This record gives sequence, structure tokens and C-alpha cells, in this order.
Amino acid sequence: MSVKAQRYDEWIRSSFIEINSELEALYFAQEDRADTSAGGEALRQLLHDEGRAHIIGLHKEGNTDEGFEAAFSLLGNVGLYMGACRRHGITEPSRERSSPLVEASGLALHIGASLGVAPRFATSHLSTHNSASNGVYRSFTKLKDEFLFLDFNTRGIFAYKRAADALVRTVPLGITHPVTADLLLAAHQTLEDVARYNEQLFEQLDPARFFYSVRPYYKPYRVGKSEYRGANAGDFAGINEIDLLLGLCRAEDPSYSQLLVDKFLYMMPEDQARLRDSMRRKSLMDQILEGLKSPGSCGRYFEENARLFLKVCEAHGRTAAQHHDQLVERFIEKPSSALDEKHLTHITASGPPLEVLMAALQKLRDLRTAAPRDDIQSRYKDIAAIRSALGEAAS
Repeated sequence: MSVKAQRYDEWIRSSFIEINSELEALYFAQEDRADTSAGGEALRQLLHDEGRAHIIGLHKEGNTDEGFEAAFSLLGNVGLYMGACRRHGITEPSRERSSPLVEASGLALHIGASLGVAPRFATSHLSTHNSASNGVYRSFTKLKDEFLFLDFNTRGIFAYKRAADALVRTVPLGITHPVTADLLLAAHQTLEDVARYNEQLFEQLDPARFFYSVRPYYKPYRVGKSEYRGANAGDFAGINEIDLLLGLCRAEDPSYSQLLVDKFLYMMPEDQARLRDSMRRKSLMDQILEGLKSPGSCGRYFEENARLFLKVCEAHGRTAAQHHDQLVERFIEKPSSALDEKHLTHITASGPPLEVLMAALQKLRDLRTAAPRDDIQSRYKDIAAIRSALGEAAS
């Protein structure tokens, strides 16, 4: 990391956080907590000016070729600044044709293009690639609820990655291999960890603080002339690897593959490669269904592994239902109903209106839970066929 990049990182971890925290205190004390236009003008100007002073020098310096990690970290710091400017109304994509943060846009575009990622901060900047100093990592504010969200989000992402790693290792073994059972058990256990982390987060996170003081930093913003959607907690390969390797979702499903295409540049390059690889693999579900057609060739371990497969599917579906039925509905949809209509236009981090986002998330939940729907490519009937063949009752 260059000297200028180091100084900027120190600013992000100090004054930047203090300014954002002061502004959040002002907003939260107002009657209309979603209004960022009343008061705090001096703080917003200070945020803009201090950040720009650092970025001007970094823009001239460019990508100093100090390795991926240094460049990716700098991209995250530039993105945090741009995200904060968007949150506080310093920038607003609907009123702009190009970002007024000219130097920040130039630097972000330069680094993003050279690394093969979106030129804005992504989930990984605040989770899997967020280095800590004395136990404290990068954040927007010093609010307890932001740290709760980031702590448990990071734990959940790593757990999903562990489950995906286990399932990927079944590919060269197949559904009838005796060691496949070990891998399915490992995947099941880590998905149970995800469910536990979700429960702890939902118990401790304050819905109002999350909705009004944490989530607004994840809104879309412009980099140069283009508007980039907000960072999403699902912007890593693991959860989709699980979808595809289990067979609950299929790469040939146009709506699901569109979801994958839309998130590629928001993931780390190694995640992009892993997801592409999973898209071409035969799923465990399809292996089991083929085995049911010729039971004589399945071997003694087929039934045990098929039962474990169903347990993994149930665990994955449970975490998907948790996310939608608790996080999305309780922490996003319900608070949105109390908002003044003028604030609803830009309520979602991904860009589309709330009702469109909710319908898309419901569809994804129902794919992952293999819900009985005929309007989407749910594997409900296939799961039922496997249960029937194994003599299990439908769950």
C-alpha cells in the first residue's frame, strides 16, 4: 500500500466514521428519519472535502501495481466514500448524468477495470476482505447495529463457503461414493451454522437502526456515467454453488441465470471462476434421479447419501426462508410501510421498486425451498419423487 493509500485508509477508519456517525445521530433524532436534507450541511461538506483531498492525490498516482489485495482494498475505500456521499445526498443518480465525484470515479473505474470487478465497493470489502486493526475493521459508522450486521453477515458468508467447498468435493466422487456421506454431513452442519447465525442476528439487530442508519449506505450510485446497483449480501459464489450443486436451482433457468450474470462483477475474481465451474456440473439431485431409474447400479451407499442429500436441501431451504421471512420482511418491507411516499423511489439497494424486489426474492426463496409452484422451475416434484422412493414422508 502506497503512503497516500495508507493515509486515506487511516482517514476511512477515523474521521470518515466519526462524520457519518454524527450525521446518523442527527437523522435518527428527527421526526422524519429518512430525511437527509435538514441539518448537518457542514458535516456533509466536511465529508466531501476531506475525502476528495485524499482521492485527488490517489487519482494522480493511479493503480501502483502493488498487488491485488492492495488495489482491491483501495477500491473498497474509494467505494465507501462514494457510498457515504450517496447516503447523505451529496450525490443522487436520478438527478445526475454523471457522478460529480470526478476523481473518485476515475480512480474507481481504473482499479475496477484492472481487477475485473465492479468499480464500486462490494460485499467482500466489508466482510471477507476487510482487514482489522486491533480488532476493529472498516465500517461506515461506529453504530452497534452496523457491527452486528457485519459480524454475522461475515460469519454467514464463510459458513456458506464451507458448505459449498464440501459439496464441490462430491463432484469427482459421485452420489454413490462412501466418502460423499462425510461431505454431505459437513455441508449440513455448516448450513445449520448459518441458521444459528441468522437467529442470533435477528434477535439482536434493531429494525429501525438497521433500516434508517445501516442499509442506506448500500444504495446504488453512479461511477462516471453508469449507475451501479448497491452491494448485496449474496454477492459471493458459495450460496449459488450450493443452489446449483444440490440442483434446487438450474443454470438453464433464464431468470436464475440472469441473476448470476448480474452479480458476476460484484464478486471476487476467484468466486467468478468457481461459479462458472458450478454452472456446468451435473447436480446431486440429477444424479439421484438417474440412479432411481436404474437401482441395480446404485450400490449400497446410494440410499444413505440420498437421505443426507435431502437433509442438506432442507437446511439450505431453511436458511433461505429465514432470510426472506425474517430479514427482508421484518427489517425492510415492514419499516418501508411507514415511510413517506417521497422516500420510496430509491428504497431498494438493488434498484428496482420494492414490490418488484420482493417478488424476485420470494421466487428465489421458493426455488431454494423447492416450494410447490408451477410458475417457476421448482424441484418440488423431484424432491417428492426422491422422498417417495426412499419411503420418506413429505416435509
